[in-house]
Amino acid sequence: MKWGIHFDLEKKKIRIAEIDQIMAEPDFWDDTNKAQKLMKELTNLKGTVEEYKRLKSEYDDVATLIQIGYEENDETLVAEIDESLNQFIKDLEELKLKTMLSGPYDSYNAILTLHAGAGGTESCDWASMLLRMFQRWADKRGFSTEILDFLDGDEAGLKSVTLQVNGENAFGYLQSERGVHRLVRISPFNAAGKRQTSFVSCDVMPDIEDDTGIEIDDKDLRIDTYRSSGAGGQHVNKTSSAVRITHLPTSTVVQCQNERSQLQNKDRAMKMLKAKLYLMKQQENQEMISGIRGEVKEIGWGNQIRSYVLQPYTMVKDHRTNEEVGNVAGVLDGNLDPFINAYLIWNAQNKL
Repeated sequence: MKWGIHFDLEKKKIRIAEIDQIMAEPDFWDDTNKAQKLMKELTNLKGTVEEYKRLKSEYDDVATLIQIGYEENDETLVAEIDESLNQFIKDLEELKLKTMLSGPYDSYNAILTLHAGAGGTESCDWASMLLRMFQRWADKRGFSTEILDFLDGDEAGLKSVTLQVNGENAFGYLQSERGVHRLVRISPFNAAGKRQTSFVSCDVMPDIEDDTGIEIDDKDLRIDTYRSSGAGGQHVNKTSSAVRITHLPTSTVVQCQNERSQLQNKDRAMKMLKAKLYLMKQQENQEMISGIRGEVKEIGWGNQIRSYVLQPYTMVKDHRTNEEVGNVAGVLDGNLDPFINAYLIWNAQNKL
């Protein structure tokens, strides 16, 4: 079995040994940020090596079952072999996809922001449906989620929402979702029962946890406070604890209202702002910016990356990869992996 070559197993083992040696140095923790980065890299490397070992064990078990069934002509093993083989193929594909997540920010948590676009109340409802879809996807993967900020729609749904998704490779997976998502259905908000199209934009950024070293001049900031708009008891409804920070030179805006105090929300928002400015600083041209943040397009016709059609037929189609799924309800319940996997493969091929 030569998969070790495909997964660069020897290089990973060499790197693990290098990091172990660095960690043994007495001054390892003098630079906390560097130490944490290396610890995170080590965890990811060891995880891949362990998954490879487990996969090899699965392969050996399937091969043994096949050999026993062949030698003893035992047809009763066919069902067990079929089940084991299918599981092995699934696990192999999962590991292959993880090897594609080699970008500098792929292993980070993700910050995902949804903005309702053309379509009025229908688009606000669509934004709330997408929020649930991403939360359900995260739940299925064992990731945790946290709503950082949101603005309710006038009649229903959400005008905007910012969701943090915490888990290994969260940004690497969710980068596939940035762009405009289009919904076609019979609107429950349309008394005439006509088919309606609505749009929501999705922006995905990595949550850079480290101290970026970005220095921000106070005169470059506009800080606004407002009342939290969601559930949280009397405290959030009576005090202006939510914070919106605008970086004037770049027009970058961040918001946070999930923390209990205004000071905590300001600290969290500043962290998000520094992360965004750090990314902008790291990119020297528009092509590199697009590689991380994605292009920001008008939230309307012709710019969608994916369409979710409930009427007159049912289908979800990604317009970049041409991946299609007929079970729309399943997709909206968080079954996004076919689209994420197709995007990772498509993106890797485009980089060749």
